[in-house]
Amino acid sequence: MEASAGIKSKCSEFTLAAVSELSSSPASSSSTPVTAWFSSDRGVAELRFCQDSKFIDGFSFDLGTSQLFKLGPVQSLCISENSDCIKENLYSRGVTIEFRNEEESRDFHSAFEQWQNEDVTQGKSLPNGTISAVRSKFDNKIESSSAKMYFHYYGQLLHQQNMLQDYVRTGTYYAAVIENRVDFTGRVVVDVGAGSGILSLFAAQAGAKHVYAVEASEMAEYARKLIAGNPTLGQRITVIKGKVEEVELPEKADILISEPMGTLLVNERMLESYIIARDRFLVPDGKMFPSIGRIHMAPFSDEYLFVEIANKALFWQQQNYYGVDLTPLYGSAFQGYFSQPVVDAFDPRLLVSPPMSHVIDFNEVKEEDLYEIDIPLKFIASVGTRVHGLACWFDVLFNGSSVQRWLTTAPGAPTTHWYQIRCVLSQPIYVMAGQEITGRLHMIAHNAQSYTIYLTMSAKMWGPGAEQGGILQTSSCKLDLKEPYYRMSQPQPYTTAQDQQPHQLLQAQDIPIHTEDLDEPELLQQPLENSGAQLQ
Repeated sequence: MEASAGIKSKCSEFTLAAVSELSSSPASSSSTPVTAWFSSDRGVAELRFCQDSKFIDGFSFDLGTSQLFKLGPVQSLCISENSDCIKENLYSRGVTIEFRNEEESRDFHSAFEQWQNEDVTQGKSLPNGTISAVRSKFDNKIESSSAKMYFHYYGQLLHQQNMLQDYVRTGTYYAAVIENRVDFTGRVVVDVGAGSGILSLFAAQAGAKHVYAVEASEMAEYARKLIAGNPTLGQRITVIKGKVEEVELPEKADILISEPMGTLLVNERMLESYIIARDRFLVPDGKMFPSIGRIHMAPFSDEYLFVEIANKALFWQQQNYYGVDLTPLYGSAFQGYFSQPVVDAFDPRLLVSPPMSHVIDFNEVKEEDLYEIDIPLKFIASVGTRVHGLACWFDVLFNGSSVQRWLTTAPGAPTTHWYQIRCVLSQPIYVMAGQEITGRLHMIAHNAQSYTIYLTMSAKMWGPGAEQGGILQTSSCKLDLKEPYYRMSQPQPYTTAQDQQPHQLLQAQDIPIHTEDLDEPELLQQPLENSGAQLQ
């Protein structure tokens, strides 16, 4: 099989466990191993499936009009657009692909995207400042309806005002730039996702030679107005409307500046665009503001929050609601409320142990590394209490030549518009002081610009003989980072974790909850290596 020169180095053949058409017709389904082939014919990248050395009829996909979605750790869905229905975003056919293990699934997804990107960009030369008319990398991985809502949201001034009035955020960016004038003076800067253009103006204040403000939403027009209204700075700023995945710039950048952080650092998946901008525009050894991000995690105990969430489902316990028994839906409603991460500010005294952290180096990380983030958890409980879940926050580093500054969203620090986030277990676990808590935080990106979160927490045997003992309690949950519960309350004067008493009217262990929809029964079988660094 021949491959084009630009993609010879990528893997072209994969052995699969099975592949079947969505119609589930027995004639088009295979239970024996099949082979997936990537190839390029006359500049068109294709995916075909082969069994017994013969290509399977009808199982051929043009990568330029196909999408690949992850259904589970070892299962994916490949769908092909109907060329006659592109405007309606309809799809003509699809196949379900079963992989032999998770590693092969990740490798296949990476190869699919590489071949697809080669197909999109091969042989196309774009003038500076123009945008490709074909589907971009962003379009291929993000659902169009999600992207439309996302750019509509950030195209409104009231939402930009909300971020500008976050003085911790805006003030830290201003200080990081102005205190490091030596990094900006006489340099070319690219502002990734410029929004109102405020960071571009900061860069110009710091003496940047020229700033390219790239913004895909309608906010680009407001940015032009704001920059034009500051002519002394604006003469060194060019606003380019478009996605960083699509636009072309007339020169390379010495510095990238951006505010790509979402809830839990990675929500909205803009970090991937920041990394793509790095690969496309940044000179070797160029600087990134920010350059490092850290996700911090610690178990917490909060009886009030747990009862608040659990009580939301009490509506479905009514047996005579206008003559209708609602109780058949109680279990589903209960689990549904616990599938929402809670976004609010909380008292750090609710934490049950010192936090650990997972580091993402924006200078080194690959875009594909952000598609799936797997963090082994290991804590030592400081108090004896009920653990209700995992609390998370993040910080980012501006590694300037003169001054290093951290922007933090930690509990106890001045509150930002990101607040903190908590993943609440529907079944709390009990721990004693000194007991080890282990688990796994597994986040898988989806095409609605967010992540599905799989959380497992376990309490290990404690006391004499613990080294020979195993797991005493385990609790798991599946959450959608796209659909949080915005509690938004300021920290309450709660008692410390060890002084909280379980609510007498609600015993979580008595509530029958079905967790077969977690889709990851093998979570506990995975080795738990402490890849996180202890936060000093």
